[in-house]
Amino acid sequence: MFDVLSTSYDAVGVDFFGPIADQLVGHLSPARGESLIDIGCGKGQVLIRAAKHVGQTARLMGIDVSPGMLDQARAVLDRAGLARVELREMDAQDPHLDGELFDIVASSLVLFFIPDPVRALGSWRTLLAPAGRIGITTFGGRDPRWEEVDSVFTPYLPAGMLDARTSGANGPFASDDGVAGLFREAGFSSVQTWNTDVDVTLTDAAHWRTWTMSVGQRAMWEAVPADKVAEVQEHATERLSNCIGDDGQIHLTQTIRTTLAGVTPGSAE
Repeated sequence: MFDVLSTSYDAVGVDFFGPIADQLVGHLSPARGESLIDIGCGKGQVLIRAAKHVGQTARLMGIDVSPGMLDQARAVLDRAGLARVELREMDAQDPHLDGELFDIVASSLVLFFIPDPVRALGSWRTLLAPAGRIGITTFGGRDPRWEEVDSVFTPYLPAGMLDARTSGANGPFASDDGVAGLFREAGFSSVQTWNTDVDVTLTDAAHWRTWTMSVGQRAMWEAVPADKVAEVQEHATERLSNCIGDDGQIHLTQTIRTTLAGVTPGSAE
């Protein structure tokens, strides 16, 4: 799906992934000369921001399972003067880098897609240099009005999507403590959490449709029978009318959870 999304992803006039990357990089506080790997790098928002801090000689790498996203990332990074950033096609569940180590492991809105999050975190841990640190973002709570809008899809979603970890409503991703527990189970220590609200601004219901088709929520649209799409859009438009601000635009709020951790020196592998 992300190959299909790659051209429109983060390119439909909604500033969503940028502010999330700002939060992650801000809390990770990369220093000059530090190396960083971004797991599930998408189109490079985290890498672009990290590059401003680590300097011209520090190593930066992004990996992603989607060739389409990597192609887009390459173009974005090259335009930003970051041709030196390495990009590799690789599965985030268990990246193999032949013993290569990094000062920082970053991953934004990825861990909840992975079948076994603890195993993935354990694998990512092996990429950290001594005294290295890891930082990820996941979804926290969401504007109840947004929940109401998205409920238009509920009658058509398969069981797996109704209990999707990406929603942050179920399992360990439903709370700060739950996510911290995943890190501790994977052998990390000194877990810290921050929550920040991100405002999603859309011009109208048509813009909402375009944006939802450009991100992972496209899977919800694809679950709707063709003869029901117009009806779903109509119901969503009605509910989105409750989200219009004083500026006449639609505003939806998503809480972003940033989790950072390290490894205690001498801890067991």
